[in-house]
Amino acid sequence: MIAINRKTLDNGLRIVHSEDKNTQMVALNILYDVGARDEHPEHTGFAHLFEHLMFGGSVNIPDYDVHVQNAGGENNAWTNNDITNYYITLPKQNVETGFWLESDRMLSLDFSERALEVQRHVVIEEFKQRNLNQPYGDVGHLVRGLAYQEHPYQWPTIGKEIAHIANATLDEVKDFFFRFYAPNNAILAITGNIPFEQAVALAEKWFGPIPRREVKPRQLPTEPIQTSERRLTVERNVPVDALYMVFRKCDRKHPDYHTFDLISDLLSSGRSSRFIQRLVQQRQVFSSIDAYISGSIDEGLFQIAGKPAPGVSLEEGEVAIWEELEALKTEAINEEELEKVKNRYESEQIFSNINYLNVATNLAFYELIGRAEDINHEVEKYRAVSADRIKEVAKRTFVRENCSVLYYKKKE
Repeated sequence: MIAINRKTLDNGLRIVHSEDKNTQMVALNILYDVGARDEHPEHTGFAHLFEHLMFGGSVNIPDYDVHVQNAGGENNAWTNNDITNYYITLPKQNVETGFWLESDRMLSLDFSERALEVQRHVVIEEFKQRNLNQPYGDVGHLVRGLAYQEHPYQWPTIGKEIAHIANATLDEVKDFFFRFYAPNNAILAITGNIPFEQAVALAEKWFGPIPRREVKPRQLPTEPIQTSERRLTVERNVPVDALYMVFRKCDRKHPDYHTFDLISDLLSSGRSSRFIQRLVQQRQVFSSIDAYISGSIDEGLFQIAGKPAPGVSLEEGEVAIWEELEALKTEAINEEELEKVKNRYESEQIFSNINYLNVATNLAFYELIGRAEDINHEVEKYRAVSADRIKEVAKRTFVRENCSVLYYKKKE
């Protein structure tokens, strides 16, 4: 069990803390409740652009990284469709540097045309490298566009198109910052070798004076229930054909989330999983195949991606996948097979939460979707999933009217 302390500052900043005396380091993880789903459909890519801008200098600190390095620390950040997450790790004796750095860029960035131009160029190059010039790089755009018609999950974190980033103005950037980068829209998780009293005192000192801001309640369009199969075929300059099938699934807070996660592992996690055993090794329909879920907060996707073996068509590959999904609905699930998957998850959880930085990241996220203390009960939730529950969820989910299929063909 992870022992958790909590405090909310007067300006609304939520603090969650867990002390670990087995390390000489401290981690500060700041989660901002803003992601790509909060963007305007004609101004996408802003959340990710902001992740980069946050390292471009704040009102009092022109160079963030030099102070991190001088204090013996490391830092990074990442964005997804739901959140933007920043972390910094420091030796415990230099921990105040982290509070100083993170609070100053929460207070305000040093907005300038030059900083915007530099980071805009970085993000555009990343878009080109990962999504335009890399084989299968546009799959995320295509699949999301198929699966979502109304909800902003229809575009990936990088944004819909380069033009949205290229045309971003400084005024739009400032507006985005002051709408979302607020103490009352953030969670600060502090872990490592620091007592709770010291963590609170430093948070009060550095974050306490930052005024709360008006953060409007999130009002996102609801995605209608999918009632018919959706299909798309594209041709690209890629080495081999690829097949992508996605099924709409529940949101992250729904009890069935853990069932979907276990199903994805039953199908493709490890050499003994069904897809690998039956479709790769025995029948040799696919050279590689994977099943995975999006951990998105709103209704997400169960995704299957595979590259057929030489001489096997995409149509034949799709038929084979449907056969395995039907088997999941009708055949008895071996308890030993299910136990193996549950054991793997439990061991991953244990090893993940040994690391103080992982704990900080996880505590912040669990606090966002419920309470940080829920981290102590995740394994129980997986353990409670029965074979009958898996079959029930599979029957409801893996139907053609809930499926979107992408044929990604090699250009002849």
